[in-house]
Amino acid sequence: MSKRLRAPQTGPVVEPVRSNRSRQVSELLPHVGGAAFRRFGFVQSSIVTRWPEIVGERLAAASAPESIKFPMGKKQDGTLTLVARGAHAVMIQHVIPEIVERVNRFFGYAAVAKVTIRQGEVAARPKPRVAAAPQPVPAELGQSLKTIEDPELKAVLEALAAGIGASSGLPIIK
Repeated sequence: MSKRLRAPQTGPVVEPVRSNRSRQVSELLPHVGGAAFRRFGFVQSSIVTRWPEIVGERLAAASAPESIKFPMGKKQDGTLTLVARGAHAVMIQHVIPEIVERVNRFFGYAAVAKVTIRQGEVAARPKPRVAAAPQPVPAELGQSLKTIEDPELKAVLEALAAGIGASSGLPIIK
């Protein structure tokens, strides 16, 4: 009698739990760039996205992080490479100790020990949009909002009512 070999039983296939809801793009975005950021040495993509918060608007306008390289097998004492505009590189050279301190404070440990600067063009960052001044709520809509107790819901509905009251005519679709 010959014995036949069977493949081991792996059990039922378990599918991931689905949330059946739409998700915001910002919820999905960190996963999209994760592999690309890791390729250039960024363990967290937040150092790139939050660079103006880390070093300040003035330095962020003239520089941008390019990569972080760590010694083999370590995740500290790395070398941060910055791209700086032409003459700004000299200015940034003088504030390297402050940049190292701020980056390490951002990470919460001594992630960066050295900074190298490469001259190049820094992409312009988009200016944050300033919210428009709130419009007064039309009287006929304001009366019906007085009975709402939830302050957050009431504020949102008042903003919606003000937007409707401020518009004139049909909406323009571009």
